[in-house]
Amino acid sequence: MSQSNTIASLVILISSAISFAFASDPDTLQDFCVALPSSSKTGVKVNGFACKESSNVTESDFFFNGLAKAATINNTVGSVVTAANVEKIPGLNTLGVSLSRIDYKPGGLNPPHTHPRATEVVFVL
Repeated sequence: MSQSNTIASLVILISSAISFAFASDPDTLQDFCVALPSSSKTGVKVNGFACKESSNVTESDFFFNGLAKAATINNTVGSVVTAANVEKIPGLNTLGVSLSRIDYKPGGLNPPHTHPRATEVVFVL
C-alpha cells in the first residue's frame, strides 16, 4: 500500500471516529443534582436549575403528596392535570422524569398535547 493510500485511510478512520464521538444527546445528564427551590441562586446550573449541596439534600426533595389528592374539576374539558415536575420534586432534576395525575369527570377529555423527546405512560384507574 502506498504512503498516500495509508494517509488517506488514516484520515478517513480519524474522521469517522470524531463524527461518532460527537453523535450523542446534546443534553448531558448528571447522576446527582437536586434542584434548588429558586433557580436564581448562583452556582452551576444543570437543566436550568442550580444544584443543591449534596450535604443539604433531604427526603423531602424526593416527595410530593399532591398526586394523592383528587383535583376539583371545573372547566369545559372535564379534566384537571396535577403536575409533579422538578419544581415540585427537586430530586427529579437530571433524571428526565416528570409525573402527572389527571382527574376526569364522566365524559372528560385529555386535551391534545405533545411530549418532545419524551415518552408518556398512562395508567387509568
